[in-house]
Amino acid sequence: MKQRGLAIAGLISILSPAAQADDAALENRFNDPFMQVRSALADCPEPVGPRVTADEAKREGHARVERGTSCWLAGQCEKPNAYLYDAGIASSVAARFGDAAPFARSSLWITVQRRFVWVQGCVADDYADGALETFLAGIPDAERLIVEVMRGTLPRPPYAVMPKQK
Repeated sequence: MKQRGLAIAGLISILSPAAQADDAALENRFNDPFMQVRSALADCPEPVGPRVTADEAKREGHARVERGTSCWLAGQCEKPNAYLYDAGIASSVAARFGDAAPFARSSLWITVQRRFVWVQGCVADDYADGALETFLAGIPDAERLIVEVMRGTLPRPPYAVMPKQK
């Protein structure tokens, strides 16, 4: 019996670092729509997007419930939670990009959360300010569009980036 207890304790000590590593990993824990819609600039830093650690997800969970339902409680949404619109909004955004030529010399990622659409990435040097806002205007059910892009791939993007993999 004592050996079994020691074996279990040993197994727990071996697995605990792995569990801690999983908790520290950046993951899309709320399954928010996140997609790359352009990939022409290979050195463009990838945004963190909706990926969070397990601790961040725990801290954010209650606030997401409040933010999601406040739309419905205020009479601004037909669905009982603003996050229920996100998949449809993401489909509309993806359809806009589709095979269209605009922004072909860019690397862009889209995140949709709570009816907000984030466009992050790198655009060509000749990008016209406001072009993405115009291109994505009028997406059904989208409440807000936030564009965080930089021309080229240097020096530092205006958004949080994924850490370099070892």
